Amino acid sequence: MNDLSALRIEREPLNTSGGRSVKWVVLLLILGGAGGGAWYWLNRERPVEVEVVAVTERAAGTQASVLNASGYVTARRRATVSSKVTGKVIEVNVEEGMAVREGQVLARLDDSTLQAGITLARAQLQATRLAVPEIEVRLAEARINLQRQERLMKDGLTTPSAIDQAQAEVNSLSARISSVREQVTVAQSQVALQQTAIDDMVIRAPFSGVALSKDAQPGEMVSPVSAGGGFTRTGISTIVDMRSLEIEVDVNESYINRVSAGQPVTAVLDAYPDWQIPAKVIAVVPTADRQKATVLVRIGFTALDPRILPDMGVKVTFLREADAAAPVTAQAVTLVPKAAVKTENGNTYVYLVQQTTVERRAIKTGGTDGDRIEVTAGLKGGDRVVISPPPELAEGVQIIVK
Repeated sequence: MNDLSALRIEREPLNTSGGRSVKWVVLLLILGGAGGGAWYWLNRERPVEVEVVAVTERAAGTQASVLNASGYVTARRRATVSSKVTGKVIEVNVEEGMAVREGQVLARLDDSTLQAGITLARAQLQATRLAVPEIEVRLAEARINLQRQERLMKDGLTTPSAIDQAQAEVNSLSARISSVREQVTVAQSQVALQQTAIDDMVIRAPFSGVALSKDAQPGEMVSPVSAGGGFTRTGISTIVDMRSLEIEVDVNESYINRVSAGQPVTAVLDAYPDWQIPAKVIAVVPTADRQKATVLVRIGFTALDPRILPDMGVKVTFLREADAAAPVTAQAVTLVPKAAVKTENGNTYVYLVQQTTVERRAIKTGGTDGDRIEVTAGLKGGDRVVISPPPELAEGVQIIVK
């Protein structure tokens, strides 16, 4: 036993305080790293979100604009064709997009009752006319009898009462024949009235143009006024005279002093953004909309084109009228929105976008072109600049484009 105990290895007691110190050091390192990361995250340089717009150019030989506006293409002559009376449609001869000419038959209504009525009116007219010859024969006979009685009176073979009776017969028949002739005139007017009612059953185009819609089908009722709880149509077709197309725009009353009759205008349809259409102001409607604080301006196209359609959206640019004080330039002019230009201590500059950062670029400006400024030096067409730059924006700052 003593030999076995001599082989026992005596271990020193564990130092538990040293292990705790290591754990605290590791914990502190972790917390310090997390705190440093949080401080870096909170104090890092954040990109500034900006809105960017491209610098444009006004083509050589064109005039500067004084105002931009938007509106719609409208037709001066536009009509929803309907009937003058209520009736049932039996025939429709128009389709959407079809060209029609003035007087062309668009639809027919049921006129069977009116046809029967005009047949009766014609028969009455004929019967009245046939009564006239009979009365004329009797009138001629009465006049002969009156002459006979007058000769007999000279010979003393008759009495004055017989003369008076023969004269009364002549007068009566004369009055009767005048009455019958008036009845013939009334019957003729009745026939004409019935014929007019029949003609009203035929609906014709009031002018030449293009049909935009087909609003009724055979078998439906049509009326010039709304009736029947919505089951009665109020029109056959809507027709537009394509030769009367023009533009209507609402101009803010604060800028209406920049617009005048005859002023040149450039129009761009939303459907054809690369097509500039020459136009001019027809008239400024002399009244303002108190709800919108705008004034209506009518603009006419210099030349019409089949691509121009009613109700198309259009953007118009009112041009400065060329004069000696504002000559038309012979070369392209660089234009930048007014909201992108900043002025500080007499220096004019913009923030030019350079990939993910911005550069503060000094520029020289000229006149105005609507809501844009002419730039004579510092920029070229196609450059991108920050519009309405925020206060924290500075040169070299990282940006994010909206």
